[in-house]
Amino acid sequence: MSDSTKAKTLGRCICIITGASKGFGWAMAHQVSLYLKPGSVLLLVARTGTLLQELKKELQSFTEDQSLVVHCIATDLSTQDGVNETVRVVRQESLNETDHVLLINNAASLGDISQFASFTNLDQVNSYLSFNVSSAVTLTAGILQVFPLRAGLRWSVVNISSVFAVEARSSWMLYCTAKSARAMMFRVLAEEEPNVKVLSYSPGPMDTEMQEEIIRLTGIRYHLFPCKESAAKLMKVLLENKFTSGSHLDFFKV
Repeated sequence: MSDSTKAKTLGRCICIITGASKGFGWAMAHQVSLYLKPGSVLLLVARTGTLLQELKKELQSFTEDQSLVVHCIATDLSTQDGVNETVRVVRQESLNETDHVLLINNAASLGDISQFASFTNLDQVNSYLSFNVSSAVTLTAGILQVFPLRAGLRWSVVNISSVFAVEARSSWMLYCTAKSARAMMFRVLAEEEPNVKVLSYSPGPMDTEMQEEIIRLTGIRYHLFPCKESAAKLMKVLLENKFTSGSHLDFFKV
């Protein structure tokens, strides 16, 4: 724990992390759990329930003194049922006292890396955008309705972004489009809701399964950083809470 973060906390918080079962989501769950006050709630969302349960056991092994409530939500956020189930569990936990709502929209996929002219299948494109864009919209909107803004309630929304939200790359049409759309929609949220702190964070190239897939599909190898290093940088930004709402921050500039 660094000197700049050791005296700070996220408060008595309800934190929702999507794509929490591995990679950056897993690392963020570990980071968040270190800074929650007793009585906080951590909701871990992903498709694979067994991995979520393993993560829950890990977190509970070193957070006993915090009385941390951890829920695993094994669901598919590309479906309406998946979004509804997540919002239902959030609403169930909203009955408890909380002074901070933190939503980390991390769930995403790489998609097909192909030339633009190959994308003639509407169902294929819609399916990708449903998971990578639409689910983040509807989930965020649903949780905003569960926790109306009020005095004393801190609201934070994090969009896990990419440098490809602002830079185009040949053959990465789906990925670039989704990341760009997400960055803009969260900028709109920041404009609409001045009392909600909104951040898009590009975590840099990390040692994840997605990077293994990129190597397999393209042969491109990047210098990779541990997920925990990028997660620690994001946590520092959240604890200091000095970022401009709606901004897009990059791992290399934090």
